[in-house]
Amino acid sequence: MDEINSVLSKVDRNQLEEAVNFISKDTRIFVDGEGRSGLMAKGFAMRLMHLGYSVYSVGETITPAVQKNDIYFSVSGSGESGNVVLNTKKAKEKGCSIIAVTSKAESSIGSLGDKLIVVPGTTKGDKGQERKSVQLLSSLFDQSLHIVLDALCLMLSEKDNVSNGEATAKHW
Repeated sequence: MDEINSVLSKVDRNQLEEAVNFISKDTRIFVDGEGRSGLMAKGFAMRLMHLGYSVYSVGETITPAVQKNDIYFSVSGSGESGNVVLNTKKAKEKGCSIIAVTSKAESSIGSLGDKLIVVPGTTKGDKGQERKSVQLLSSLFDQSLHIVLDALCLMLSEKDNVSNGEATAKHW
């Protein structure tokens, strides 16, 4: 819990506010990530759907092609996840706006982002002094990511005046 609190205290609220102001309900949103970070991203996509957004999880069989002016959420702890980097580059080439979510601002994903959200949790590649967690692999990033993306959804629900009852009505 101390590790998670430490990471969350370092998340820049201004980055979250910029993302909230960037997102609108008349724009499609695509969410991409690999592994456990990808699972956190899918949970985020589900919550966006509950809030009334048109959202897709990249790689699902029913996900359409991205188009110019779509928003592409690129999630990677290291910022270097192979398929996520490749997909993000393709989305950028097609004219999508990129919101990069990573622990490493100076990464491939970070450099591709039009907006950036840094969640500075330890990832599996961190070694030595960079490794600030007793937890395995990227657990600290993934746990903190889940909380940050839920906070982003709360901020969006407040912006859009979506009540818990309205979100619940969209829940399966």
